[in-house]
Amino acid sequence: MKIVSVQLPQGLINAMDQLVRKGVYPSRSEIIREAVRELLKKELYALETEERSTPEYILK
Repeated sequence: MKIVSVQLPQGLINAMDQLVRKGVYPSRSEIIREAVRELLKKELYALETEERSTPEYILK
């Protein structure tokens, strides 16, 4: 894995730490990895759906 540095607001860090303390995630890194995976799935799905949509000129 590669290391990527990001700056986050303290509120997000506090929320991540709470999830780690409660055992929902093993680490901050895992929270960020999952969040990025979900965002990429959502965005890529939206792009694929957009590309397959019916062209506007056909709908008119």
